[in-house]
Amino acid sequence: MPRPPKTPRAWQRMLSGRRLDLLDPTPIDIEVEDIAHGLAFVSRWNGQTKGDFPYTVAEHSLLVERIFALRHPNAPARNRMAALLHDAPEYVIGDMITPVKAAVGHEYGALDERLASAIHIRFGLPARTPASVKQQIKRADRISAWLEAVTLAGFSESEANRFFGKPDADLLAQLDLTLRPPVEVRAAFLKRHEELMRLL
Repeated sequence: MPRPPKTPRAWQRMLSGRRLDLLDPTPIDIEVEDIAHGLAFVSRWNGQTKGDFPYTVAEHSLLVERIFALRHPNAPARNRMAALLHDAPEYVIGDMITPVKAAVGHEYGALDERLASAIHIRFGLPARTPASVKQQIKRADRISAWLEAVTLAGFSESEANRFFGKPDADLLAQLDLTLRPPVEVRAAFLKRHEELMRLL
């Protein structure tokens, strides 16, 4: 008698011991330590950046939250937390550059959305970020991308302006990019997450 086909494994064992189902994630299997660790080891720009350490998604997330806070100083803590966690699903699905996301299509976006919803619920946020807040975070994300592109990824300013829009010079003057070992980035992400959790 033929054996029934095996269902492909859809979960990943996390260092916390959790088994996260990537296709049907639940908030109970989300741990911030797993997120911080994963993001601190995922490189932005497919690793094509200058420096002795990769520029990680954890570092990017901290920068986006800072930009968001500078642009919206009266924003509630939940919106700043949403900014910090805007790329959190990448701790298990990695960071795909935009051209690859476009080629992969809807499936990647759907997977990202399911993970983001579970992460948000785990930390007391709405499952879906309100559209107006999402747009504000996206703008902070594009400013971060411009700065990363020019400082680390070899883009000229004119090229970065074309892809990401030209940021405000006064805002840029308040920002810098830091390359740190993953262990330091992980600690900084956890610290900022804890600070924002206390404000929720």
